[in-house]
Amino acid sequence: MSELVPGGNLALPGGAVTVRVPGPFDVSALITDDGGKVRDDRDFVFYNQPFAPGARLSGDTLTVDPASLRPGATRVTVAVSPGEPGTPLSGLPAPVLQVADAGGRPLARFSPPRPRQEAVLLLAELYRRGEGWKLRALGQGYADGLAGLARDFGVDVEDDTAVPTGAAPAAPPPRPASPPRLATPPRPASPPRPTAAPSAAPSAAPSAGDGFLDLVNAARAAAGSPPVTHDARLAAAAREHADMMSRGSRLGVEGVDGVSVHQRVVAAGYRYLTVGEHLVSGPLTVSGFVDHCLRHDAARRTVCDPAFTHAALAGAGGGGFGDTYWTALWAGPLTPDGLDRTAGEVVDLTNRERARAGLPPLSRDPLLTTAAQAHSADMVTRDFYAHTAPDGSRPWDRAAAAGSTRRTIGENIACGQRSAAEVVQGWMNSPGHRANILETDFTHIGVGFAGGGRAGTYWTQLFGA
Repeated sequence: MSELVPGGNLALPGGAVTVRVPGPFDVSALITDDGGKVRDDRDFVFYNQPFAPGARLSGDTLTVDPASLRPGATRVTVAVSPGEPGTPLSGLPAPVLQVADAGGRPLARFSPPRPRQEAVLLLAELYRRGEGWKLRALGQGYADGLAGLARDFGVDVEDDTAVPTGAAPAAPPPRPASPPRLATPPRPASPPRPTAAPSAAPSAAPSAGDGFLDLVNAARAAAGSPPVTHDARLAAAAREHADMMSRGSRLGVEGVDGVSVHQRVVAAGYRYLTVGEHLVSGPLTVSGFVDHCLRHDAARRTVCDPAFTHAALAGAGGGGFGDTYWTALWAGPLTPDGLDRTAGEVVDLTNRERARAGLPPLSRDPLLTTAAQAHSADMVTRDFYAHTAPDGSRPWDRAAAAGSTRRTIGENIACGQRSAAEVVQGWMNSPGHRANILETDFTHIGVGFAGGGRAGTYWTQLFGA
């Protein structure tokens, strides 16, 4: 493992790498071209937008697969800021960057000088050099916070009177104010399937057989989790995604056809409440794949997660080490009771935050729930992430269409979070979303959730007074 100093660099191996900054920090990343500017606001990965092609943020760990980054991307800049708003970096332990390869093998470590007045610290950048990628240690500070950093990289950041990404303002009747300028525009439709044939068809997929479930359920039993069963719909989605990764000779949440693994699951007919995935290249056998997952903490937690009831594994390729592409899918089905329970958890956690602030609880409102659920489902179906839908409808429009007569409406949205606790924590870490949750005038709430799309999960909170 290399110990880096500011300006030091290191050649990266092929495939995905993980960048972790443990401690009381928020990790974020900006995906840019050679000019150092984002293409649009979807290139900003942070706690409430944790997914972009080729990059996924989970807690304190950012996973980057250079081959899966959007076209034209040549650089990924990694930054940290305090996890608790208002806390200076100088009052926290010095951040330490830890970089590992796809197998978890440590590659580099970087400990920059302790920040002083800086509110955000650029830790490192991953950048293309010729046909490969390298890592450079930075250690550059920003005094004007994450917003200043984002502006310098070309992200569309609102002023203090506007609403940050994922939060919509309250709208008084009879005519709501003009909609806010969103930091995240609607996502475009999935690109068409390439018309050119691949240079070589993938070789026959390795057979998962019954051994996969035997190995997995043995590990789950040891962890005290119930067994999972095979699901043909998950298997079909896994086969298609493994095949697409093999055709493109790269791992990625999106295949060479521009379709994400989550979109494949829904298209196969499996509507899920919980989902997990493992995308791995290298192991030649099913037992080798399972052993790989169980040797890494994050992957093992997914394998043994008691929320999952179904699983499937598929592989494609098989021409030699590194040529086998595996897709494992884990899921729990969407049921009316499960959806109501998850929405109830979001409401309970929201009211817990209000109680800490000395505010009365919000009551669940069935009409706001209908509108919130419709918006989450719409974001999946029409492949966008925004408060303003492609047809121009806004939160207050959707509430009225559902029959609500609430005089004031506010909305929080989020995508990519895998649990009620994770999404509420993300909202509370964002000033705009936190303001909606702790708004004294709001009395009622509706919660929506939908699985699918590019990010995997889409959440909506709709508030009313």
